[in-house]
Amino acid sequence: MSETILTQRKADHIRINLEEDVASRVSSGLERVRFVHQAVPEIDMHAIDLSVALFGKRLNAPLFVSSMTGGTAQAANINRNLAIAAQQLGLAMGLGSMRAAIAHPEIINTFNVRDVAPDIMLFANVGAVQLNYGFSNDDCRRLVEMVAADALILHLNPLQEAVQPEGDVNWAGLLGKIAALARALPVPIIAKEVGAGISRQAARDLANAGVAAIDVAGAGGTSWSQVEMYRAQTSVQRRIAEAFADWGIPTAHSIRYCREAAPHLPVFASGGLKNGVDGAKCLALGATLFGLARPLLLAATQSADAVCEEMRVILGQLRVAMLCVAADNIQKLQTTELLTG
Repeated sequence: MSETILTQRKADHIRINLEEDVASRVSSGLERVRFVHQAVPEIDMHAIDLSVALFGKRLNAPLFVSSMTGGTAQAANINRNLAIAAQQLGLAMGLGSMRAAIAHPEIINTFNVRDVAPDIMLFANVGAVQLNYGFSNDDCRRLVEMVAADALILHLNPLQEAVQPEGDVNWAGLLGKIAALARALPVPIIAKEVGAGISRQAARDLANAGVAAIDVAGAGGTSWSQVEMYRAQTSVQRRIAEAFADWGIPTAHSIRYCREAAPHLPVFASGGLKNGVDGAKCLALGATLFGLARPLLLAATQSADAVCEEMRVILGQLRVAMLCVAADNIQKLQTTELLTG
């Protein structure tokens, strides 16, 4: 695929996410999860510890920047604003899909944020299906090295690829290639959906393939089938994509599935989270980290300060929720009582 086509697709994705209604018609399921409020929490809110451990490192809080973009000048500015804010608050960050940087290394600067965020836990990112289209283990290693990443996200997006005009749709035999990559790569692999969730079977298969964490990226947030609907080049493509607006496993269900099927793996929760209370719910369901994309994307088009403010709001909401369930650290929050409908 040419650099022009890839760059245009990246630009389309940013524009559509900012301007069009691409929300999933499926609820995340988090609205049916409720905490048991504690009127006498017996803890000091200012003493609450938000820190978590991941891959042998300590993060200041369990919020991470969910993967978004790269490959264009606008994307470079967005990534830098996100990274500056993540550095300031000691959070993790996922980069957008980077496969174009192998064929077109001149665009790597749109992903490279280490000069402004030397200490954050950073995740490189490539589509898992590319392993069936000539993308090698060495290519994956190069991506990690290009941005000095701490882990590699392999994103799983069969629905998006299937309805994308230029999509890659050969998913046969992929688990064996993921397993080989997990053995060869010097950093952990995070398997991530992009808005349709991870089932029990998929979680089991991915765990057996050797991934180090799973990002459920469940239904309830951005629907990438609907993003691609806005990019459709014919009415046939548009009508096929349109039918999948309510497709996917709700985020709350997917967290449970992954916890049951792969209890030894860290689970990241993303997909339809709106605030820190949703994040607290995900942690109480068993997640290690929770991620947001679109709310931070809107802020990142403005400035790093705007992103930082949004993050502080989310973490403030998380802290209040923890006070009200008498959890003075994340481990206690993960075992708190829930009311589920």
